[in-house]
Amino acid sequence: MPLSTSTSSSSKPKLLTHLSILRDSSDRFARLAAFKVPSAESTSTGIPRWDTITFRQFSDDVQLCARYWARELNIRGNIPRKSVVGLWIGGYTYSDVLHIYGISKAGYVPQLFSLRLPDPTVIFELLQKAGARALVGDQGTLSSIGDQGMMNSPVPIFTAISFSDIEVSSQSLLQDVNDSYLVSEEEPVDPSDCAFVFHTSGSTSGSPKLVPCNYRWLDAVARKASQLCVPLNKNGQDVSTWIGSMCHIGQTTMLICLMQYGTCIAQPRRFPYPADELAAMVEHCNVNRIWQFSAFFSALLRAARSNPDFLRVLVGLDEVTTCGMALSKEDQDFAYKSGINLQEIFGSTELGGSTLVSLGGKDPNTRRHLRPLSGLAYEFRPVNTSAHAEDDDSGHQSTNRLLEFVVLAASGDCPDVSLRNPEDGDFHTGDLFIEVGSGEYIFAGRDDDWIKTESSLRCDTKSIEDNARAMCGSLISECIVVGTGRPSPVLFVESTAGVDETKLKKDIWRKIRQFHRRRYIHESITSADMIIVVPLGSLPRTASKGNIRRKAVEEEYKTQLDKLFGVTDC
Repeated sequence: MPLSTSTSSSSKPKLLTHLSILRDSSDRFARLAAFKVPSAESTSTGIPRWDTITFRQFSDDVQLCARYWARELNIRGNIPRKSVVGLWIGGYTYSDVLHIYGISKAGYVPQLFSLRLPDPTVIFELLQKAGARALVGDQGTLSSIGDQGMMNSPVPIFTAISFSDIEVSSQSLLQDVNDSYLVSEEEPVDPSDCAFVFHTSGSTSGSPKLVPCNYRWLDAVARKASQLCVPLNKNGQDVSTWIGSMCHIGQTTMLICLMQYGTCIAQPRRFPYPADELAAMVEHCNVNRIWQFSAFFSALLRAARSNPDFLRVLVGLDEVTTCGMALSKEDQDFAYKSGINLQEIFGSTELGGSTLVSLGGKDPNTRRHLRPLSGLAYEFRPVNTSAHAEDDDSGHQSTNRLLEFVVLAASGDCPDVSLRNPEDGDFHTGDLFIEVGSGEYIFAGRDDDWIKTESSLRCDTKSIEDNARAMCGSLISECIVVGTGRPSPVLFVESTAGVDETKLKKDIWRKIRQFHRRRYIHESITSADMIIVVPLGSLPRTASKGNIRRKAVEEEYKTQLDKLFGVTDC
Protein backbone atom coordinates (compact mmCIF):
# COMPACT_ATOMS: atom_id res chain seq x y z
CA MET A 1 0.00 0.00 0.00
CA PRO A 2 1.35 3.48 -0.82
CA LEU A 3 1.43 6.23 1.74
CA SER A 4 -1.77 8.05 2.59
CA THR A 5 -1.74 11.60 1.29
CA SER A 6 -4.89 13.04 2.85
CA THR A 7 -5.32 15.00 6.07
CA SER A 8 -8.26 15.21 8.44
CA SER A 9 -8.28 19.00 8.43
CA SER A 10 -8.53 19.44 4.69
CA SER A 11 -9.61 17.52 1.64
CA LYS A 12 -6.59 18.84 -0.22
CA PRO A 13 -3.77 16.25 -0.31
CA LYS A 14 -0.82 17.08 1.87
CA LEU A 15 2.43 17.61 0.01
CA LEU A 16 4.72 14.61 0.13
CA THR A 17 8.33 15.34 1.05
CA HIS A 18 11.34 13.11 1.53
CA LEU A 19 11.14 13.74 5.29
CA SER A 20 7.40 13.10 5.63
CA ILE A 21 7.77 9.89 3.61
CA LEU A 22 10.60 8.74 5.88
CA ARG A 23 8.55 9.48 9.00
CA ASP A 24 5.51 7.59 7.72
CA SER A 25 7.62 4.69 6.45
CA SER A 26 9.37 4.39 9.81
CA ASP A 27 5.93 3.98 11.41
CA ARG A 28 4.43 1.61 8.86
CA PHE A 29 7.51 -0.48 8.08
CA ALA A 30 9.42 -0.01 11.34
CA ARG A 31 11.00 -3.46 11.49
CA LEU A 32 11.49 -4.00 7.77
CA ALA A 33 14.91 -3.49 6.23
CA ALA A 34 15.36 -0.10 4.58
CA PHE A 35 18.98 -0.77 3.59
CA LYS A 36 21.34 -3.69 3.31
CA VAL A 37 24.89 -2.38 3.71
CA PRO A 38 28.13 -4.35 3.23
CA SER A 39 29.38 -5.73 6.53
CA ALA A 40 32.95 -5.16 7.66
CA GLU A 41 33.02 -8.84 8.61
CA SER A 42 32.58 -9.91 5.00
CA THR A 43 35.93 -8.36 4.17
CA SER A 44 37.79 -10.32 6.85
CA THR A 45 36.06 -13.67 6.29
CA GLY A 46 35.82 -13.53 2.52
CA ILE A 47 32.15 -14.50 2.70
CA PRO A 48 29.87 -11.68 1.49
CA ARG A 49 27.65 -10.30 4.23
CA TRP A 50 25.29 -7.36 4.44
CA ASP A 51 24.02 -5.72 7.62
CA THR A 52 20.39 -4.65 7.95
CA ILE A 53 19.28 -1.08 8.64
CA THR A 54 15.56 -0.98 9.47
CA PHE A 55 13.25 1.87 8.58
CA ARG A 56 12.99 2.80 12.25
CA GLN A 57 16.77 2.83 12.62
CA PHE A 58 17.08 4.88 9.44
CA SER A 59 14.69 7.47 10.86
CA ASP A 60 16.48 7.53 14.22
CA ASP A 61 19.87 7.90 12.53
CA VAL A 62 18.60 10.83 10.45
CA GLN A 63 17.34 12.47 13.66
CA LEU A 64 20.75 12.12 15.31
CA CYS A 65 22.58 13.33 12.22
CA ALA A 66 20.22 16.31 12.05
CA ARG A 67 21.09 17.25 15.63
CA TYR A 68 24.78 17.11 14.71
CA TRP A 69 24.32 19.44 11.75
CA ALA A 70 22.01 21.75 13.69
CA ARG A 71 24.81 22.13 16.22
CA GLU A 72 27.57 22.58 13.64
CA LEU A 73 25.72 24.84 11.19
CA ASN A 74 23.17 26.68 13.33
CA ILE A 75 24.51 26.87 16.89
CA ARG A 76 28.24 26.98 16.18
CA GLY A 77 28.26 28.22 12.60
CA ASN A 78 25.50 30.81 13.01
CA ILE A 79 24.12 29.86 9.59
CA PRO A 80 20.39 30.66 9.36
CA ARG A 81 17.90 27.87 8.69
CA LYS A 82 16.58 27.59 5.12
CA SER A 83 20.05 28.48 3.86
CA VAL A 84 21.50 26.47 0.99
CA VAL A 85 24.31 24.16 2.12
CA GLY A 86 26.50 22.46 -0.46
CA LEU A 87 27.36 18.77 -0.04
CA TRP A 88 30.33 17.58 -2.07
CA ILE A 89 30.36 13.90 -1.17
CA GLY A 90 30.43 10.56 -2.97
CA GLY A 91 26.78 9.74 -2.40
CA TYR A 92 27.23 5.95 -2.56
CA THR A 93 27.02 5.01 1.14
CA TYR A 94 24.40 4.87 3.86
CA SER A 95 26.37 7.52 5.75
CA ASP A 96 26.04 9.85 2.76
CA VAL A 97 22.26 9.39 2.83
CA LEU A 98 22.25 10.34 6.51
CA HIS A 99 24.22 13.52 5.90
CA ILE A 100 21.87 14.63 3.11
CA TYR A 101 18.69 13.87 5.05
CA GLY A 102 20.20 15.12 8.32
CA ILE A 103 21.09 18.51 6.86
CA SER A 104 17.59 18.74 5.40
CA LYS A 105 16.02 17.73 8.74
CA ALA A 106 18.11 20.43 10.42
CA GLY A 107 16.27 22.97 8.26
CA TYR A 108 18.73 23.53 5.41
CA VAL A 109 18.53 23.10 1.64
CA PRO A 110 21.07 20.55 0.35
CA GLN A 111 22.91 21.53 -2.83
CA LEU A 112 24.33 18.24 -4.06
CA PHE A 113 27.61 17.87 -5.92
CA SER A 114 29.20 14.79 -7.40
CA LEU A 115 32.86 13.83 -7.22
CA ARG A 116 32.79 14.00 -11.00
CA LEU A 117 33.45 17.72 -10.61
CA PRO A 118 37.23 17.69 -10.22
CA ASP A 119 37.94 21.44 -9.93
CA PRO A 120 36.92 23.23 -6.70
CA THR A 121 36.69 26.51 -8.63
CA VAL A 122 33.60 25.22 -10.41
CA ILE A 123 32.11 24.13 -7.06
CA PHE A 124 32.75 27.56 -5.57
CA GLU A 125 31.06 29.27 -8.52
CA LEU A 126 27.99 27.04 -8.22
CA LEU A 127 27.78 27.69 -4.49
CA GLN A 128 27.71 31.41 -5.17
CA LYS A 129 25.09 31.06 -7.90
CA ALA A 130 22.84 29.18 -5.48
CA GLY A 131 23.45 31.62 -2.65
CA ALA A 132 24.89 28.86 -0.48
CA ARG A 133 26.16 29.68 3.01
CA ALA A 134 28.34 26.62 3.66
CA LEU A 135 30.01 23.60 2.05
CA VAL A 136 30.17 20.12 3.54
CA GLY A 137 32.76 17.72 2.14
CA ASP A 138 33.98 14.23 2.97
CA GLN A 139 37.64 13.38 3.47
CA GLY A 140 38.21 12.58 -0.19
CA THR A 141 36.71 15.86 -1.30
CA LEU A 142 38.57 17.97 1.23
CA SER A 143 41.89 16.41 0.26
CA SER A 144 41.22 17.28 -3.38
CA ILE A 145 40.43 20.88 -2.45
CA GLY A 146 43.70 21.29 -0.58
CA ASP A 147 44.79 24.07 1.76
CA GLN A 148 44.82 26.70 -0.97
CA GLY A 149 41.33 25.74 -2.07
CA MET A 150 40.14 26.03 1.52
CA MET A 151 41.46 29.58 1.64
CA ASN A 152 39.74 30.45 -1.64
CA SER A 153 36.36 29.07 -0.65
CA PRO A 154 33.61 31.72 -0.61
CA VAL A 155 31.86 29.89 2.26
CA PRO A 156 32.97 28.07 5.41
CA ILE A 157 33.77 24.38 4.90
CA PHE A 158 32.63 21.62 7.25
CA THR A 159 33.68 17.97 7.37
CA ALA A 160 31.18 15.15 6.85
CA ILE A 161 32.54 12.95 9.61
CA SER A 162 31.63 9.27 9.78
CA PHE A 163 28.27 8.51 11.32
CA SER A 164 29.97 6.23 13.84
CA ASP A 165 31.77 9.32 15.17
CA ILE A 166 28.44 11.14 15.44
CA GLU A 167 27.01 8.21 17.38
CA VAL A 168 29.84 8.49 19.91
CA SER A 169 28.62 11.98 20.83
CA SER A 170 24.92 11.05 20.81
CA GLN A 171 24.37 11.86 24.49
CA SER A 172 25.81 15.36 24.25
CA LEU A 173 23.85 15.99 21.05
CA LEU A 174 20.60 14.99 22.73
CA GLN A 175 21.39 17.38 25.60
CA ASP A 176 22.69 20.33 23.53
CA VAL A 177 20.26 20.25 20.57
CA ASN A 178 16.57 20.11 21.40
CA ASP A 179 13.75 19.40 18.96
CA SER A 180 13.18 23.09 18.23
CA TYR A 181 16.28 23.04 16.05
CA LEU A 182 14.82 20.33 13.82
CA VAL A 183 12.17 20.48 11.10
CA SER A 184 8.82 19.03 12.15
CA GLU A 185 6.98 17.14 9.45
CA GLU A 186 3.78 18.60 10.90
CA GLU A 187 4.84 22.10 9.85
CA PRO A 188 3.04 23.28 6.68
CA VAL A 189 5.24 23.24 3.60
CA ASP A 190 5.19 26.10 1.12
CA PRO A 191 5.06 24.49 -2.36
CA SER A 192 7.34 27.21 -3.75
CA ASP A 193 10.08 26.74 -1.13
CA CYS A 194 13.27 25.07 -2.36
CA ALA A 195 13.87 21.51 -1.13
CA PHE A 196 17.03 20.56 -3.06
CA VAL A 197 19.43 22.02 -5.58
CA PHE A 198 20.76 19.60 -8.18
CA HIS A 199 22.72 20.33 -11.35
CA THR A 200 22.41 19.34 -14.96
CA SER A 201 24.62 16.37 -15.75
CA GLY A 202 26.24 18.25 -18.62
CA SER A 203 27.77 21.70 -18.47
CA THR A 204 27.58 24.81 -20.60
CA SER A 205 30.75 26.89 -20.97
CA GLY A 206 32.45 24.76 -18.34
CA SER A 207 29.75 25.01 -15.70
CA PRO A 208 26.57 22.96 -15.15
CA LYS A 209 23.24 24.69 -14.67
CA LEU A 210 21.50 24.83 -11.33
CA VAL A 211 18.33 22.73 -11.02
CA PRO A 212 16.42 24.13 -8.03
CA CYS A 213 13.68 21.73 -6.89
CA ASN A 214 10.75 23.08 -4.87
CA TYR A 215 8.28 21.13 -2.77
CA ARG A 216 5.58 21.21 -5.46
CA TRP A 217 8.02 19.48 -7.80
CA LEU A 218 9.12 17.05 -5.09
CA ASP A 219 5.52 16.09 -4.35
CA ALA A 220 4.81 15.38 -8.03
CA VAL A 221 7.95 13.24 -8.33
CA ALA A 222 7.06 11.27 -5.19
CA ARG A 223 3.59 10.51 -6.54
CA LYS A 224 5.08 8.92 -9.65
CA ALA A 225 5.90 5.97 -7.38
CA SER A 226 2.40 4.55 -7.82
CA GLN A 227 3.13 4.03 -11.52
CA LEU A 228 6.68 2.75 -11.19
CA CYS A 229 7.42 1.20 -7.80
CA VAL A 230 4.48 -0.99 -6.78
CA PRO A 231 6.02 -4.11 -5.16
CA LEU A 232 6.39 -7.20 -7.33
CA ASN A 233 7.64 -9.74 -4.80
CA LYS A 234 4.60 -11.89 -4.06
CA ASN A 235 6.40 -13.72 -1.24
CA GLY A 236 7.71 -10.77 0.73
CA GLN A 237 9.47 -7.43 0.60
CA ASP A 238 10.85 -6.00 -2.63
CA VAL A 239 14.65 -5.60 -2.50
CA SER A 240 16.39 -3.43 -5.06
CA THR A 241 19.91 -2.07 -5.60
CA TRP A 242 21.36 1.42 -5.72
CA ILE A 243 21.24 2.99 -9.16
CA GLY A 244 23.91 5.63 -8.56
CA SER A 245 25.06 8.47 -6.33
CA MET A 246 22.65 10.24 -3.99
CA CYS A 247 24.16 13.44 -5.39
CA HIS A 248 22.32 12.75 -8.67
CA ILE A 249 18.61 12.81 -9.26
CA GLY A 250 18.18 9.11 -10.03
CA GLN A 251 19.12 7.63 -6.66
CA THR A 252 17.54 10.48 -4.69
CA THR A 253 14.13 10.18 -6.35
CA MET A 254 14.32 6.38 -6.38
CA LEU A 255 14.78 6.33 -2.61
CA ILE A 256 11.85 8.72 -2.16
CA CYS A 257 9.62 6.54 -4.33
CA LEU A 258 10.67 3.13 -2.96
CA MET A 259 10.36 4.17 0.69
CA GLN A 260 6.62 4.61 0.19
CA TYR A 261 6.26 0.87 -0.37
CA GLY A 262 8.71 -0.35 2.24
CA THR A 263 11.24 -1.49 -0.36
CA CYS A 264 14.76 -2.34 0.81
CA ILE A 265 17.81 -1.01 -1.07
CA ALA A 266 20.97 -3.12 -1.10
CA GLN A 267 24.29 -1.29 -1.34
CA PRO A 268 26.84 -2.91 -3.68
CA ARG A 269 30.41 -3.34 -2.50
CA ARG A 270 31.63 -2.09 -5.90
CA PHE A 271 30.09 0.43 -8.24
CA PRO A 272 29.10 -0.05 -10.97
CA TYR A 273 28.58 -3.58 -9.77
CA PRO A 274 29.75 -6.49 -11.98
CA ALA A 275 27.91 -9.76 -12.56
CA ASP A 276 29.33 -11.59 -9.55
CA GLU A 277 28.35 -8.74 -7.23
CA LEU A 278 24.75 -8.75 -8.44
CA ALA A 279 24.64 -12.54 -8.05
CA ALA A 280 25.90 -12.16 -4.47
CA MET A 281 23.25 -9.53 -3.66
CA VAL A 282 20.53 -11.77 -5.09
CA GLU A 283 21.77 -14.67 -2.94
CA HIS A 284 22.52 -12.83 0.31
CA CYS A 285 20.16 -9.83 0.19
CA ASN A 286 17.22 -11.41 -1.71
CA VAL A 287 17.39 -8.76 -4.44
CA ASN A 288 14.43 -9.35 -6.74
CA ARG A 289 14.32 -6.14 -8.76
CA ILE A 290 16.99 -3.82 -10.12
CA TRP A 291 17.10 -0.34 -11.54
CA GLN A 292 20.12 0.18 -13.75
CA PHE A 293 21.56 2.65 -16.23
CA SER A 294 21.42 1.11 -19.68
CA ALA A 295 25.17 1.18 -20.29
CA PHE A 296 25.82 -0.70 -17.05
CA PHE A 297 23.09 -3.23 -17.77
CA SER A 298 24.61 -3.83 -21.22
CA ALA A 299 27.78 -4.93 -19.42
CA LEU A 300 25.72 -7.39 -17.36
CA LEU A 301 24.13 -8.73 -20.53
CA ARG A 302 27.57 -9.28 -22.04
CA ALA A 303 28.44 -11.41 -19.03
CA ALA A 304 25.13 -13.28 -19.29
CA ARG A 305 25.77 -14.23 -22.92
CA SER A 306 28.69 -16.44 -21.91
CA ASN A 307 27.60 -17.38 -18.39
CA PRO A 308 24.38 -19.44 -18.26
CA ASP A 309 24.35 -19.38 -14.45
CA PHE A 310 24.35 -15.58 -14.38
CA LEU A 311 21.75 -15.44 -17.14
CA ARG A 312 19.49 -17.47 -14.85
CA VAL A 313 20.07 -14.84 -12.15
CA LEU A 314 18.81 -12.09 -14.47
CA VAL A 315 15.87 -14.17 -15.67
CA GLY A 316 14.95 -14.90 -12.05
CA LEU A 317 14.53 -11.21 -11.19
CA ASP A 318 10.95 -9.97 -10.97
CA GLU A 319 11.90 -6.94 -13.06
CA VAL A 320 14.87 -5.12 -14.57
CA THR A 321 14.26 -1.42 -15.19
CA THR A 322 16.75 0.41 -17.38
CA CYS A 323 17.00 4.15 -17.80
CA GLY A 324 19.26 7.00 -18.87
CA MET A 325 19.31 6.04 -22.54
CA ALA A 326 17.68 3.45 -24.74
CA LEU A 327 19.14 -0.05 -24.73
CA SER A 328 20.46 -1.12 -28.10
CA LYS A 329 18.05 -3.24 -30.14
CA GLU A 330 20.56 -6.09 -29.90
CA ASP A 331 20.47 -5.95 -26.08
CA GLN A 332 16.69 -5.59 -26.04
CA ASP A 333 16.22 -8.60 -28.31
CA PHE A 334 18.58 -10.76 -26.24
CA ALA A 335 16.90 -9.75 -22.97
CA TYR A 336 13.38 -10.43 -24.20
CA LYS A 337 14.34 -13.66 -25.95
CA SER A 338 16.07 -14.90 -22.80
CA GLY A 339 13.02 -14.23 -20.65
CA ILE A 340 14.35 -11.25 -18.70
CA ASN A 341 11.47 -9.14 -17.37
CA LEU A 342 12.62 -5.88 -18.91
CA GLN A 343 11.13 -2.43 -18.42
CA GLU A 344 12.54 0.83 -19.77
CA ILE A 345 11.91 4.32 -18.49
CA PHE A 346 12.71 7.69 -20.00
CA GLY A 347 13.38 10.85 -18.05
CA SER A 348 15.82 13.60 -17.11
CA THR A 349 17.33 15.37 -14.11
CA GLU A 350 15.07 18.38 -14.48
CA LEU A 351 11.92 16.21 -14.38
CA GLY A 352 12.79 13.95 -11.48
CA GLY A 353 14.14 11.02 -13.44
CA SER A 354 11.00 9.45 -14.95
CA THR A 355 8.45 10.69 -17.48
CA LEU A 356 7.68 7.77 -19.80
CA VAL A 357 7.68 4.01 -19.28
CA SER A 358 7.72 1.12 -21.74
CA LEU A 359 4.57 -0.92 -22.32
CA GLY A 360 6.31 -4.25 -21.84
CA GLY A 361 4.33 -7.42 -22.31
CA LYS A 362 4.79 -10.27 -24.76
CA ASP A 363 4.07 -8.51 -28.06
CA PRO A 364 7.46 -7.86 -29.73
CA ASN A 365 5.87 -5.17 -31.89
CA THR A 366 4.76 -2.97 -29.00
CA ARG A 367 6.65 -3.89 -25.82
CA ARG A 368 9.36 -1.27 -26.49
CA HIS A 369 6.83 1.52 -27.04
CA LEU A 370 6.80 4.24 -24.40
CA ARG A 371 3.74 5.78 -22.77
CA PRO A 372 3.78 8.97 -20.68
CA LEU A 373 3.04 8.74 -16.98
CA SER A 374 -0.49 9.81 -16.11
CA GLY A 375 -1.59 12.69 -13.89
CA LEU A 376 0.92 15.13 -15.38
CA ALA A 377 0.72 17.77 -18.11
CA TYR A 378 2.84 16.59 -21.05
CA GLU A 379 2.61 17.40 -24.75
CA PHE A 380 4.30 16.07 -27.89
CA ARG A 381 4.65 19.00 -30.26
CA PRO A 382 5.59 18.72 -33.93
CA VAL A 383 8.98 20.14 -34.79
CA ASN A 384 10.11 21.64 -38.07
CA THR A 385 10.67 18.38 -39.93
CA SER A 386 12.59 20.08 -42.72
CA ALA A 387 15.31 20.80 -40.22
CA HIS A 388 15.56 17.12 -39.39
CA ALA A 389 15.21 15.61 -42.83
CA GLU A 390 18.79 14.39 -42.88
CA ASP A 391 19.64 10.98 -44.22
CA ASP A 392 19.01 8.30 -41.63
CA ASP A 393 21.40 5.43 -41.01
CA SER A 394 20.01 3.41 -43.90
CA GLY A 395 20.61 6.21 -46.39
CA HIS A 396 16.93 7.07 -46.81
CA GLN A 397 15.40 10.41 -46.01
CA SER A 398 13.21 10.32 -42.92
CA THR A 399 9.50 10.95 -43.46
CA ASN A 400 8.40 10.33 -39.87
CA ARG A 401 6.90 13.32 -38.10
CA LEU A 402 9.15 14.23 -35.19
CA LEU A 403 7.55 15.39 -31.96
CA GLU A 404 9.32 17.25 -29.17
CA PHE A 405 8.47 16.21 -25.62
CA VAL A 406 7.30 19.33 -23.77
CA VAL A 407 6.34 19.63 -20.10
CA LEU A 408 3.68 22.25 -19.50
CA ALA A 409 4.03 24.82 -16.74
CA ALA A 410 0.91 23.34 -15.14
CA SER A 411 2.61 19.96 -14.65
CA GLY A 412 3.71 19.31 -11.09
CA ASP A 413 7.12 18.11 -12.26
CA CYS A 414 7.78 21.13 -14.49
CA PRO A 415 11.19 22.39 -13.35
CA ASP A 416 12.11 25.79 -12.00
CA VAL A 417 11.14 28.81 -14.09
CA SER A 418 14.82 29.50 -14.78
CA LEU A 419 14.92 26.31 -16.88
CA ARG A 420 11.71 26.91 -18.83
CA ASN A 421 11.20 28.42 -22.26
CA PRO A 422 10.82 32.19 -21.73
CA GLU A 423 8.34 32.51 -24.60
CA ASP A 424 5.65 30.05 -23.50
CA GLY A 425 6.69 29.23 -19.92
CA ASP A 426 6.89 25.49 -20.62
CA PHE A 427 9.90 23.21 -20.33
CA HIS A 428 11.18 22.10 -23.74
CA THR A 429 13.20 18.93 -23.28
CA GLY A 430 14.73 18.77 -26.76
CA ASP A 431 13.91 15.04 -26.77
CA LEU A 432 12.33 13.87 -30.01
CA PHE A 433 9.81 11.08 -30.43
CA ILE A 434 7.74 9.41 -33.12
CA GLU A 435 4.16 8.44 -32.33
CA VAL A 436 3.68 4.81 -33.34
CA GLY A 437 0.23 4.26 -31.86
CA SER A 438 -2.37 6.16 -29.92
CA GLY A 439 -0.43 7.53 -26.94
CA GLU A 440 2.56 5.30 -27.73
CA TYR A 441 5.97 6.65 -28.72
CA ILE A 442 9.51 5.64 -29.58
CA PHE A 443 12.52 7.82 -28.85
CA ALA A 444 14.07 9.41 -31.94
CA GLY A 445 17.07 11.23 -30.54
CA ARG A 446 17.75 14.76 -29.32
CA ASP A 447 17.35 18.04 -31.08
CA ASP A 448 20.82 19.20 -30.11
CA ASP A 449 24.43 18.18 -29.96
CA TRP A 450 24.48 16.27 -26.70
CA ILE A 451 25.27 12.63 -26.05
CA LYS A 452 24.73 10.49 -22.95
CA THR A 453 27.78 8.76 -21.53
CA GLU A 454 28.08 5.51 -19.56
CA SER A 455 26.40 6.78 -16.39
CA SER A 456 23.65 8.46 -18.43
CA LEU A 457 25.26 11.85 -17.80
CA ARG A 458 25.14 14.28 -20.68
CA CYS A 459 28.08 15.64 -22.64
CA ASP A 460 28.01 18.75 -24.82
CA THR A 461 29.89 17.53 -27.89
CA LYS A 462 29.53 20.77 -29.82
CA SER A 463 31.54 22.81 -27.31
CA ILE A 464 34.39 20.26 -27.45
CA GLU A 465 34.33 20.31 -31.26
CA ASP A 466 34.21 24.10 -31.42
CA ASN A 467 37.17 24.38 -29.06
CA ALA A 468 39.19 21.85 -31.05
CA ARG A 469 38.53 23.73 -34.28
CA ALA A 470 39.42 27.06 -32.67
CA MET A 471 42.62 25.85 -31.02
CA CYS A 472 43.80 23.36 -33.65
CA GLY A 473 42.60 24.84 -36.95
CA SER A 474 46.05 24.55 -38.46
CA LEU A 475 46.38 20.91 -37.39
CA ILE A 476 43.03 19.36 -38.30
CA SER A 477 40.61 19.50 -41.18
CA GLU A 478 37.44 18.37 -39.36
CA CYS A 479 36.47 16.70 -36.12
CA ILE A 480 33.61 15.06 -34.24
CA VAL A 481 33.10 13.84 -30.68
CA VAL A 482 31.53 10.47 -29.95
CA GLY A 483 31.05 8.43 -26.80
CA THR A 484 27.43 7.38 -26.30
CA GLY A 485 27.42 4.84 -23.49
CA ARG A 486 31.17 5.25 -22.88
CA PRO A 487 32.88 6.48 -19.68
CA SER A 488 34.12 9.62 -21.44
CA PRO A 489 34.08 11.17 -24.92
CA VAL A 490 36.54 10.54 -27.74
CA LEU A 491 37.63 13.14 -30.27
CA PHE A 492 37.96 11.98 -33.88
CA VAL A 493 40.00 14.30 -36.10
CA GLU A 494 40.64 14.20 -39.84
CA SER A 495 44.07 15.24 -41.03
CA THR A 496 46.17 15.09 -44.14
CA ALA A 497 48.09 11.94 -45.01
CA GLY A 498 51.66 11.45 -43.92
CA VAL A 499 51.42 13.14 -40.51
CA ASP A 500 53.03 11.69 -37.42
CA GLU A 501 49.87 10.59 -35.59
CA THR A 502 51.51 10.32 -32.17
CA LYS A 503 52.96 13.83 -32.41
CA LEU A 504 49.70 15.23 -33.81
CA LYS A 505 47.67 13.79 -30.94
CA LYS A 506 50.07 15.25 -28.38
CA ASP A 507 49.98 18.66 -30.08
CA ILE A 508 46.18 18.66 -30.14
CA TRP A 509 46.00 17.58 -26.50
CA ARG A 510 48.43 20.33 -25.46
CA LYS A 511 46.24 22.95 -27.13
CA ILE A 512 42.87 21.77 -25.78
CA ARG A 513 43.95 20.61 -22.31
CA GLN A 514 43.23 23.91 -20.56
CA PHE A 515 39.65 23.92 -21.89
CA HIS A 516 39.01 20.44 -20.48
CA ARG A 517 40.50 21.14 -17.05
CA ARG A 518 37.24 22.74 -15.83
CA ARG A 519 34.84 20.21 -17.28
CA TYR A 520 33.12 17.20 -15.77
CA ILE A 521 35.26 14.09 -16.05
CA HIS A 522 32.55 12.37 -18.09
CA GLU A 523 32.60 15.17 -20.67
CA SER A 524 36.34 15.71 -20.89
CA ILE A 525 38.96 14.53 -23.34
CA THR A 526 41.13 13.13 -20.58
CA SER A 527 44.37 12.44 -22.47
CA ALA A 528 45.95 12.26 -25.93
CA ASP A 529 44.85 8.61 -26.03
CA MET A 530 41.25 9.84 -26.34
CA ILE A 531 42.08 11.49 -29.67
CA ILE A 532 41.81 9.31 -32.78
CA VAL A 533 43.34 10.50 -36.05
CA VAL A 534 41.75 9.32 -39.32
CA PRO A 535 42.45 10.18 -42.98
CA LEU A 536 41.02 13.32 -44.51
CA GLY A 537 37.40 12.85 -45.65
CA SER A 538 37.11 9.32 -44.27
CA LEU A 539 34.45 9.90 -41.61
CA PRO A 540 30.88 9.02 -42.72
CA ARG A 541 28.79 12.02 -43.76
CA THR A 542 25.23 12.88 -44.69
CA ALA A 543 24.59 13.03 -48.43
CA SER A 544 22.70 16.32 -48.45
CA LYS A 545 24.76 18.60 -46.19
CA GLY A 546 27.98 16.66 -45.78
CA ASN A 547 27.71 16.71 -41.98
CA ILE A 548 29.63 14.00 -40.17
CA ARG A 549 27.19 11.41 -38.81
CA ARG A 550 27.96 10.88 -35.15
CA LYS A 551 26.09 7.60 -34.76
CA ALA A 552 27.64 6.17 -37.91
CA VAL A 553 31.13 7.05 -36.64
CA GLU A 554 30.42 5.23 -33.39
CA GLU A 555 29.24 2.15 -35.24
CA GLU A 556 32.04 2.11 -37.81
CA TYR A 557 34.76 2.50 -35.17
CA LYS A 558 33.10 0.40 -32.49
CA THR A 559 35.92 -2.16 -32.35
CA GLN A 560 38.54 0.55 -31.93
CA LEU A 561 36.47 2.29 -29.25
CA ASP A 562 35.91 -0.99 -27.41
CA LYS A 563 39.65 -1.59 -27.37
CA LEU A 564 40.31 1.95 -26.17
CA PHE A 565 38.03 1.46 -23.16
CA GLY A 566 39.05 -2.13 -22.48
CA VAL A 567 35.71 -3.65 -23.47
CA THR A 568 35.96 -7.32 -24.27
CA ASP A 569 33.33 -9.76 -25.47
CA CYS A 570 32.43 -12.24 -22.74
